[in-house]
Amino acid sequence: MATLEELTDRIRSAVAQGSDLGKTIKLDLKGEGFIHVDGAQVVNEDRPADLTVSISRKDLIAMGKRELDPMKAIMTGRLRMSDMGLALSLQPKIQALFSKLA
Repeated sequence: MATLEELTDRIRSAVAQGSDLGKTIKLDLKGEGFIHVDGAQVVNEDRPADLTVSISRKDLIAMGKRELDPMKAIMTGRLRMSDMGLALSLQPKIQALFSKLA
Protein backbone atom coordinates (compact mmCIF):
# COMPACT_ATOMS: atom_id res chain seq x y z
CA MET A 1 0.00 0.00 0.00
CA ALA A 2 1.22 3.47 -0.84
CA THR A 3 2.69 5.58 1.93
CA LEU A 4 1.66 9.15 2.70
CA GLU A 5 4.78 10.38 0.92
CA GLU A 6 4.01 8.31 -2.19
CA LEU A 7 0.42 9.59 -2.28
CA THR A 8 1.63 13.16 -1.88
CA ASP A 9 4.11 12.72 -4.73
CA ARG A 10 1.39 11.27 -6.98
CA ILE A 11 -0.87 14.24 -6.26
CA ARG A 12 2.02 16.64 -6.94
CA SER A 13 2.55 14.95 -10.30
CA ALA A 14 -1.16 15.10 -11.11
CA VAL A 15 -1.50 18.81 -10.36
CA ALA A 16 1.74 19.52 -12.23
CA GLN A 17 0.10 17.90 -15.28
CA GLY A 18 -2.83 20.28 -15.11
CA SER A 19 -5.25 18.70 -12.62
CA ASP A 20 -5.97 22.08 -11.02
CA LEU A 21 -9.05 21.90 -8.83
CA GLY A 22 -9.64 25.63 -8.64
CA LYS A 23 -10.21 25.36 -4.87
CA THR A 24 -8.08 24.32 -1.92
CA ILE A 25 -8.59 20.77 -0.71
CA LYS A 26 -7.33 19.05 2.40
CA LEU A 27 -7.27 15.27 2.64
CA ASP A 28 -7.47 14.27 6.30
CA LEU A 29 -6.19 10.70 6.34
CA LYS A 30 -7.68 9.94 9.76
CA GLY A 31 -4.59 10.00 11.94
CA GLU A 32 -2.12 9.10 9.19
CA GLY A 33 -1.46 12.67 8.09
CA PHE A 34 -2.76 15.36 5.77
CA ILE A 35 -2.38 16.27 2.12
CA HIS A 36 -3.20 19.90 1.36
CA VAL A 37 -3.67 20.90 -2.28
CA ASP A 38 -3.65 24.57 -3.25
CA GLY A 39 -3.18 24.95 -7.00
CA ALA A 40 0.19 23.41 -7.83
CA GLN A 41 1.32 23.46 -4.19
CA VAL A 42 0.90 20.14 -2.38
CA VAL A 43 2.09 19.83 1.23
CA ASN A 44 1.60 17.52 4.18
CA GLU A 45 0.25 20.19 6.51
CA ASP A 46 -3.04 20.68 8.31
CA ARG A 47 -3.98 23.99 6.67
CA PRO A 48 -7.44 25.52 6.22
CA ALA A 49 -9.10 24.55 2.93
CA ASP A 50 -12.27 25.19 0.95
CA LEU A 51 -13.04 21.47 1.15
CA THR A 52 -11.85 18.92 3.70
CA VAL A 53 -12.16 15.26 2.76
CA SER A 54 -11.81 12.81 5.65
CA ILE A 55 -10.95 9.30 4.52
CA SER A 56 -8.50 6.58 5.51
CA ARG A 57 -5.43 6.07 3.36
CA LYS A 58 -6.63 2.56 2.51
CA ASP A 59 -10.06 3.80 1.39
CA LEU A 60 -8.51 6.67 -0.60
CA ILE A 61 -6.43 4.18 -2.56
CA ALA A 62 -9.48 1.92 -3.05
CA MET A 63 -11.46 4.87 -4.42
CA GLY A 64 -8.61 5.68 -6.78
CA LYS A 65 -8.70 2.11 -8.07
CA ARG A 66 -12.52 2.34 -8.32
CA GLU A 67 -12.81 -0.53 -5.83
CA LEU A 68 -14.79 1.68 -3.42
CA ASP A 69 -17.83 3.59 -4.61
CA PRO A 70 -17.77 7.19 -3.29
CA MET A 71 -21.51 7.23 -2.53
CA LYS A 72 -21.29 3.97 -0.59
CA ALA A 73 -18.28 5.35 1.30
CA ILE A 74 -20.27 8.48 2.22
CA MET A 75 -23.34 6.50 3.29
CA THR A 76 -21.26 4.18 5.48
CA GLY A 77 -19.24 7.01 7.06
CA ARG A 78 -15.95 5.94 5.50
CA LEU A 79 -15.81 9.24 3.58
CA ARG A 80 -16.79 12.62 4.97
CA MET A 81 -16.73 16.00 3.27
CA SER A 82 -16.92 19.42 4.89
CA ASP A 83 -19.03 20.91 2.06
CA MET A 84 -21.09 18.44 0.04
CA GLY A 85 -22.23 21.10 -2.46
CA LEU A 86 -18.65 22.08 -3.25
CA ALA A 87 -17.63 18.42 -3.38
CA LEU A 88 -20.37 17.68 -5.92
CA SER A 89 -19.34 20.63 -8.09
CA LEU A 90 -15.71 19.43 -8.05
CA GLN A 91 -16.59 15.72 -8.34
CA PRO A 92 -15.17 15.13 -11.86
CA LYS A 93 -11.91 16.88 -10.98
CA ILE A 94 -11.62 15.11 -7.61
CA GLN A 95 -12.29 11.72 -9.19
CA ALA A 96 -9.65 12.39 -11.85
CA LEU A 97 -7.18 13.31 -9.13
CA PHE A 98 -8.04 10.25 -7.00
CA SER A 99 -7.64 7.98 -10.04
CA LYS A 100 -3.99 8.99 -10.20
CA LEU A 101 -3.45 7.66 -6.67
CA ALA A 102 -3.98 4.04 -7.69
